[in-house]
Amino acid sequence: MVSIKILDSSENRIKVLFTNVDRAYANSIRRFAINAVPVMAIDDVVVHDNTSVLYDEILAHRLGLIPLITVDGYVLPEECSCKIDLGCSKCRVLLVLDAIATDDTKTVYSGDLKNADDPLIKPKLDNIPIVKLAPSQKVKLEAYARLGTGKDHAKWQSSSVSTLTDTDNDNELILTIESSGALPPDQIILQSMKILNDKLKAVVNSIKETN
Repeated sequence: MVSIKILDSSENRIKVLFTNVDRAYANSIRRFAINAVPVMAIDDVVVHDNTSVLYDEILAHRLGLIPLITVDGYVLPEECSCKIDLGCSKCRVLLVLDAIATDDTKTVYSGDLKNADDPLIKPKLDNIPIVKLAPSQKVKLEAYARLGTGKDHAKWQSSSVSTLTDTDNDNELILTIESSGALPPDQIILQSMKILNDKLKAVVNSIKETN
């Protein structure tokens, strides 16, 4: 009998026991947890002012690697009807950063990023360092975040760890997922299962159409 049992669960990690589940099916869920579940990440950055020691490109790279909390209601850019490079309210959100050091050195953190469109989409952690400013230095920019998947870039990986291990019983497998911070780990597994099932349905329908 097929069964799925949660062995351990926390805010960022989940461990699931699969019993009598084909290894290929379980491994597909593991792979999709890394490269197919869409999450938000900063992809385009417009720098208005940057007198820090970091080049604009390095700032943009650092911003892209900050995990953003992802919520429902957005679509992948390639599936959006707007067909605009920077996207629209259905496929992207705008975050702004406006920081200046006055008399003392100032460290700019992820918590200084403010969402101008949707307050629900924000950095998972507020204490990720972005840049250190010397007195009188400043950074002012617009950062556009959109959905993406890990197969396109590591910044869109929904999980930082996704492993499938054996137990002492031949018919049991343990799937361990650690979230990157964008989505809860249980949601990553559920979405991975849905993606896999949708792909299997598409194959079945394609076979039926050829017969």
